[in-house]
Amino acid sequence: MRFSSQPRPTRSAMLCFLSLASVSLAADADKTTTSTACTASSTSGAFFDLRPDTALKKGPDGEKRANGAPTVDYHARGYDYGSNFTLNICGAVVEPVESVIGVEDSKWQNISAYYTSKGDVYSLGLQSGDLVSRGKELVLQYTGGSPCGKNKKRDESDIAKRSSIHSSAAYRDPDYEREENVSATSTSWAKASKETDTPKRTKSATVFFSCDRDPAAGAAQVSFIATDPDECSYVFKVKSQHACAGVEPHKPGSVGPGSVFLIIFAIAVLVYLLGGIFYQRTVANARGWKQLPNYTMWASVWSFICDFFVIATSSCARLLPNRRGYHYVSGSPAGRGRSNREDENRLIDQYDEEWED
Repeated sequence: MRFSSQPRPTRSAMLCFLSLASVSLAADADKTTTSTACTASSTSGAFFDLRPDTALKKGPDGEKRANGAPTVDYHARGYDYGSNFTLNICGAVVEPVESVIGVEDSKWQNISAYYTSKGDVYSLGLQSGDLVSRGKELVLQYTGGSPCGKNKKRDESDIAKRSSIHSSAAYRDPDYEREENVSATSTSWAKASKETDTPKRTKSATVFFSCDRDPAAGAAQVSFIATDPDECSYVFKVKSQHACAGVEPHKPGSVGPGSVFLIIFAIAVLVYLLGGIFYQRTVANARGWKQLPNYTMWASVWSFICDFFVIATSSCARLLPNRRGYHYVSGSPAGRGRSNREDENRLIDQYDEEWED
């Protein structure tokens, strides 16, 4: 075969083209995360969109949203925890909260989950739309809530009671007072050093989503699962129809599967033409149209297409009625042919007779 003697520069050029194309496609395939809030895509190509589950405030006239989004917060019972929870999905709670323990006033409007205990409001984290797909789990996490630990008012009240008992004592030994001052100083120093050395932990909420394929199910259902002994991390589970895997909608300006196929096809055709022309011109010394790779094959294909077009057009032309001239209304073609031959024979005999005369 003549193609076996293809020079190495042509092969290297073709390999460079193909490697560049494969690198670009691999880079596009690695982008499985989305920049849109409250959406996520997995490595298998599944797409999740929980934006319809986000509770929104009603319109200025008290009207509901046109997209059918919920207008109230989600509630979860705490059961043995002793408090119920209020939260929203990928957004701040609809009902505003105030006097939140350990959270700045400017951040109250960004709280996404909280609970109330003995009249005090504790935040479980600020709003976040970073939805993450980890394997088969769909996870959303809120951070930056109130300080961790149980209610500290009880501990403070116990300390105040103990100090009042010591201060009301009738007799106080000087050694006891000196020891008490030393212990108080050491305690305050240890407390200050502990507060400066150890980072301040805050409450957080982790929300797991599961697919609800029940067609009769309405809004998402939120359930409280558990919390750690320090009451720092809270776990919730949400069942929603929007947590089922779907197909990511095509975005304007993005490259879809069809565009990727066309790009690969165009690169392959370009490499085929350039490599073939280079080979035919340099090795086979071809000129003109014969420089094209496999010119004989493509020429025969083109002639076949032309012949097929001529046959098709001529067949269609026969079906069209004639505009001018005469045509037979009745009679068979065989009869017409026989009469024409008789007329010719008669005319020939007449010419023979005239010639003999």
